[in-house]
Amino acid sequence: MALALRGDRSGGSLDHFLALLQDRMPLWLSILHGLSHRAGKGEVAGNLLQAARAGIDYYLAVQSAAQPAFTSPSVTVRFREALREAGLGPEAEVAPVAAYLEAERRLGRVRPDVDPEASARLLLAGCFHQAHLEMFAGASDDLERDAGARAIVRELRLEPVLDPA
Repeated sequence: MALALRGDRSGGSLDHFLALLQDRMPLWLSILHGLSHRAGKGEVAGNLLQAARAGIDYYLAVQSAAQPAFTSPSVTVRFREALREAGLGPEAEVAPVAAYLEAERRLGRVRPDVDPEASARLLLAGCFHQAHLEMFAGASDDLERDAGARAIVRELRLEPVLDPA
């Protein structure tokens, strides 16, 4: 992906962003894929909380480098094409979370009416938004970031409703 984007450029904000992605994305994707090993173990909210907290950290790290890298529409188009070619578009993040939620739904640990893919997108969007707000409004402490991750997971409302009878 990096070679497809660099072309004849050397250095600059795009190279910085690509280097950051190459450094951070493998760990981020391994955390998301690691959810599959958590199906049926622990609490669903606790499993997702770890991913949400890591997501906020990941997006905070990469967003700050992304903005200066995309000052040219042609760079943005080349970046999108390179992501698609590398299979690293948004689905690379959504798919493992959705698969985890589907597994938990089959086990009865997530409400049967939950849409796993939509919930995965909402979780990731919440993490991205939390990081975006922090980047522009100023750094928060770890407790505030943890509270944001808990709120994101809680508001997905995935837990089955207990029958009062």
